[in-house]
Amino acid sequence: MLHIDDQGMLVSARVRPRRFPQIERQPLSEVKGIIVHQTGASSAQSSFNSYGNANANGAHFLIDKDGIIYQTASIFKRTNHVGSLQARCLAEYTCKPAEFKKSAKFPQASEISRMHAVEMLKSVPVRYPSNVDSIGIEIVGKPVLPPGKSAPEGATPRQREVYFNNNAVYEAVNAAQNGSLAWLVKELIHALRISETEVFRHPVVSRKNPSEASTASW
Repeated sequence: MLHIDDQGMLVSARVRPRRFPQIERQPLSEVKGIIVHQTGASSAQSSFNSYGNANANGAHFLIDKDGIIYQTASIFKRTNHVGSLQARCLAEYTCKPAEFKKSAKFPQASEISRMHAVEMLKSVPVRYPSNVDSIGIEIVGKPVLPPGKSAPEGATPRQREVYFNNNAVYEAVNAAQNGSLAWLVKELIHALRISETEVFRHPVVSRKNPSEASTASW
């Protein structure tokens, strides 16, 4: 079984410690799930640069393009790697009638935070895992526009940004990354006694580009 030291760092030849206290928050007393992300950047160093900033956000692990696994935060600490939660009962068609009625306005932007607040009154597995009870794994990879797609000629910088956000697709997770991801997820499930059903891609639990981590497998 995977060994975890008294600082919450994994002791394994497959994991390189690269801890950033700047991304660590309150104690993580119980782990209920794992969330798989892509970084949005083309290199691990880009994420490391960000993680070094004061009060930065980040995940517990980062898998580089060559499959190297870095542990960037203690698993005894929370990190901010998940956004506002989506309603799990809506996604899984298990909401009670009253919940369906209450959720009618949730798709509106002004109601996103309210949906999250409602979800956080619940516990996993009734809701999705969140920052308070999950481990985050980042995979190096960025979104790119598909061939033949580009913002309309004459578009303003803001219009170009919106076009990119609406049309970009994350690059595929490669074989080395998926091999490392599968090993890491298996070891964490074992060591932390996480249910296999509580491992999700980021867009499943929060509002993200649906292609993020879509090619990740474990």
